[in-house]
Amino acid sequence: MTRRTPLFDLHQKLGARMVDFGGWDMPLQYGSQIAEHHAVRRGAGVFDVSHMCVVDLHGARVRPFLQKLLANDVGKLQVPGKALYGCMLKETGGVIDDLIVYFRDESRFRAVVNAGTRDTDLAWIRQHATEFGVDVGERTDLAMLAVQGPEARARAAGLLSATGSAAALALEPFFGREIDGWFVARTGYTGEDGFEIMLPAAQAQRVWQELNSAGVVSCGLGARDTLRLEAGMNLYGNDMDERTHPFESGLGWTVALEPRERAFIGREALEAIRARGPQRKLVGLLLEGRGVLRAHQKVLVPGAGEGQTEGEITSGTFSPTLERSIALARVPAAAAASVQVDIRGKLQDARIVRPPFVRHGKALVA
Repeated sequence: MTRRTPLFDLHQKLGARMVDFGGWDMPLQYGSQIAEHHAVRRGAGVFDVSHMCVVDLHGARVRPFLQKLLANDVGKLQVPGKALYGCMLKETGGVIDDLIVYFRDESRFRAVVNAGTRDTDLAWIRQHATEFGVDVGERTDLAMLAVQGPEARARAAGLLSATGSAAALALEPFFGREIDGWFVARTGYTGEDGFEIMLPAAQAQRVWQELNSAGVVSCGLGARDTLRLEAGMNLYGNDMDERTHPFESGLGWTVALEPRERAFIGREALEAIRARGPQRKLVGLLLEGRGVLRAHQKVLVPGAGEGQTEGEITSGTFSPTLERSIALARVPAAAAASVQVDIRGKLQDARIVRPPFVRHGKALVA
């Protein structure tokens, strides 16, 4: 049986098309997916992301626990409210999940993990927390809304008190804090500015409707996917998983190998991979002709060595902003400028580019 967020009834009332996403009943779209996409690029949209798992971590040794758990280093977090993006890895270097962790104080951190890996993540976190005496609390009492777009911060802040509004608008990127009983973070998954707001579940429907009244458009998973792909952001299960490591998933920047004495899970495997050189890499693709790039399409790389002539699209879509097809693809490390993609048995030319494709409403590729 699928799970439901506190906003399920409102989604139905608003006419959303509901789908099963990672075991949750979630809105795919409310009307035009492309219109929702453009609303976020040009104004403001709100997404229900309450299926994400908020986890509070408490204990005197919570920092050293996270330094072992994550490939990125929470030692970088010295100012309360600062957030860090990183991955939990298997000993083999495979990605268990990507997540954001917030530093609140020396005994309290907050993590937000993906919906589809919720149960696996919680089991993994609890398994390793025991050694450090860290309490792991799943916050099922909270809902989470993502308000995104160039006008998002101003419109969301308008729902807060005068003092709270000023505090929210003063947040720097990748910071979060408690404001008027909500945890407001200047983070997102769209390539636009905005907030991700964690608030009591009982308030979620009212706040959503107040955002709608303030001109914030209801948006579903369809627009969220095209927005995140334009922004070059990975989707767990598509662009990385337990069978892939960060260096071949465009996530090498999230691996902190300094300080050398930090023994995080997966470190030895990643050091060996780095020493011999990754065999594959994640790149952006722009389709040169007509058609739509989709996940699992075969990518042919000219000039690659024997046994390394093929890659695969991990995520692909038609970009409403660029009005052309884009993709992320895992290809042999030797791949350079151009490739061909097998689209329904026909080979079509595509160009390798460096993501992101779009950020803050502006095209970054031509």
